[in-house]
Amino acid sequence: MKLEDINIRDPFVLPFHNVYYMYGTRAKTCWGPADGFDCYTSSDLQNWDGPFEVFHRPEGFWADKNYWAPEVHLYNNMFYMFATFNSEALNKKGTMILASDKPLGPFHMHSEGKITPEEWNCLDGTFYVSKCGKPYMVFCHEWVDLGDGEICSVELSLDLKRTVSKPVTLFQASHAKPWVRSISHRLWNTPVFVTDGPFLHRLESGELIMLWASFSDGGYAEGIARSDNGEIDGNWTIDQTPLFDRDGGHGMLFKTFDGKLTLILHQPNETPLEHPVLIPVSEGLFASSFTSS
Repeated sequence: MKLEDINIRDPFVLPFHNVYYMYGTRAKTCWGPADGFDCYTSSDLQNWDGPFEVFHRPEGFWADKNYWAPEVHLYNNMFYMFATFNSEALNKKGTMILASDKPLGPFHMHSEGKITPEEWNCLDGTFYVSKCGKPYMVFCHEWVDLGDGEICSVELSLDLKRTVSKPVTLFQASHAKPWVRSISHRLWNTPVFVTDGPFLHRLESGELIMLWASFSDGGYAEGIARSDNGEIDGNWTIDQTPLFDRDGGHGMLFKTFDGKLTLILHQPNETPLEHPVLIPVSEGLFASSFTSS
């Protein structure tokens, strides 16, 4: 099948041993009851096989809706899935970590409950390892709690089972002015600002950037934030123009097996029309005046 035939949101590609593994949110069940995640595979990024179910809701599992944004990262010879879950009874989204010894799973619960705070609505956890080897999760503290969504980070234990620090706010959605636009929602009497889908990438210059999604005049959009010291604990600033603003977002970057930097995101941001889109990019597109220390 082709990418336009694959109905997922929040695509994430893991290149491993000459195979591209693509994970994502099942678009047909993203806004309600859900029970699993799938993976699609390809050797050329043009023709895809699947879906292959890599996680299915186990008996008694607390979450029964909003299975969102599975990302799979290779760390210490294991594959770790960062994924968001919710339940009808609790109605508090949160990210958990799952693990498998194979990219096609099956994935099983690994973290000791949610990595995100129990009392918060959180989503879209992603993985980052600092230059000195400390593992972190970066995630969104959702606008439904705050009105102005936040991107936060938290340090993880070396075995990725728990947090070893309190969450730190890196920036808020409204910091993306002038391009970010508010949305209206019945839960709030005032306009609200959205943060979605953080993803960390280190440029060849040493600069640490973050892709993340919100809304612009063109609809769903992909923005860029930058750390001033090349690390997670730097001061983060947001580019004044979005990377992509044509009703597509929740993207990530990966390198093809022949070394080409590629952006993948979903477009349009409308269920059930969304599908993955691949966009070749270059390091120069993200260039700034950053110099590595």
